[in-house]
Amino acid sequence: MSLFGLPVLWQTVILLSIANVFMTFAWYAHLKHLNDKPWWIAALVSWGIALFEYMLQVPANRIGHTELSLAQLKILQEVITLTVFVPFVVFYMQQPLKLDYLWAALCILGAVYFVFRS
Repeated sequence: MSLFGLPVLWQTVILLSIANVFMTFAWYAHLKHLNDKPWWIAALVSWGIALFEYMLQVPANRIGHTELSLAQLKILQEVITLTVFVPFVVFYMQQPLKLDYLWAALCILGAVYFVFRS
């Protein structure tokens, strides 16, 4: 699978980013929209959303693993997770932006450095 002839890293980032949007909604949107429903309804809806995540995440990891180590894939996923999660929390869930997100990002940036250095 090739996304418009993009390098492997960019193919992986794009697919993981879209997958992460689905993952974030699967994991957290029910707190806003289904909090008055039984937990099993929220779980079934979340599983339905998560299916789309897996349909993108699995190929993304397979593509990425052709050039990236497993540790690099995992840290890349964490960077993407924070990049998607913070706007989701602030704009969709309407929670306040916290300075702690910056500190978390700096910690992940350190992880990126250590896993991607030669």
